Order: sequence, then structure tokens, then C-alpha cells
Amino acid sequence: MPATREVPRFDPVRVRGRSRAGRLVRNRRRAVAVGLAVTATALVAAGPRDTDGARGHPRAQPPAHTASVSGARPVRTRGAVGAATAPVRIADAATVRLLRPGDRVDVIAAEETVAGGEARVVARGARVTKVPEPEEGATDGGALVVLSVPRATAARLAGASTTARLAVTLW
Repeated sequence: MPATREVPRFDPVRVRGRSRAGRLVRNRRRAVAVGLAVTATALVAAGPRDTDGARGHPRAQPPAHTASVSGARPVRTRGAVGAATAPVRIADAATVRLLRPGDRVDVIAAEETVAGGEARVVARGARVTKVPEPEEGATDGGALVVLSVPRATAARLAGASTTARLAVTLW
């Protein structure tokens, strides 16, 4: 058995916080996180504008089959300020029976002229909020559907419904 020795007396070791290297690494991480947050904010602020002037994430492009039709702006997808509820009478009642709340539709106005007329998209990507039951005895043709659209689009829908027959295409 080895000989025992007495342990010499020494002052206790005291740890005073972290070393400078540890503080530099921790502060560097914070600086990088703050830098990333500032960069993201700057990118959102400088990003593309929506059709109503708000900045943010660019909207999804409409399907290729509707991109060639001019005169319509995409409908806001979130419940944002400026949204309106627009009751619209669609000429073909059977088409309206296919719609359900939450569906997205394009509203097309077909001008009634002797020479055939022209069709134009009045609202693109409008969200269906309600499909009321048809009234008994209504003989004016068509069926009513309630759409959620921006205010400017609601005004165009109201104007188009007085001069043209309206139809919808489902997304």
C-alpha cells in the first residue's frame, strides 16, 4: 500500500462568469440574429407591392388559361381591410348549384350585342361566401351567389351586372 500524504492547504478556486471568448461568441450570435431580423424586415418593406398598394409577399399568379384575359385584378386572399361582400346574379343557375362556400371563382361578363359581344373577366379569384337557396316563383333567371371581393371589384361587379350576363369559372 502506498504511503499516505497530507493534502496541502490551498485557497478555493472561484469561477467568475464566463471567459471573454464565451461572451464574444454569445454576443456574436445575438448580433447575427439581430442582423437577420433587420434584413428580413428590409426585404419585406422593399418587396413587391400588391395591387392595392400594400407591401408583402407576392401573390400567386392566376392559372395560365385566365392570364390572357385583361381588366381584372386578383382578389385579396386574406380577410383584409377593404374587402366587400357582393351578391351577384349568375345567368346559369345550374352552374351556381355546383358552388360551395370557400370555392374560388372568376366572374366573367358577356356583353349582349347582336354581333356576338365580348367577354371579359370582372373578378378573378373571388371567394364564394354563400350560395342562397333559390326563391320560389323567381322568374328573372339565373341564381344568386355571394362573393367576397375588394371594394373596387365589388363596384365593377355591380356595374357589369347591369349591362351584361355574368358567368363563373371554378378554380
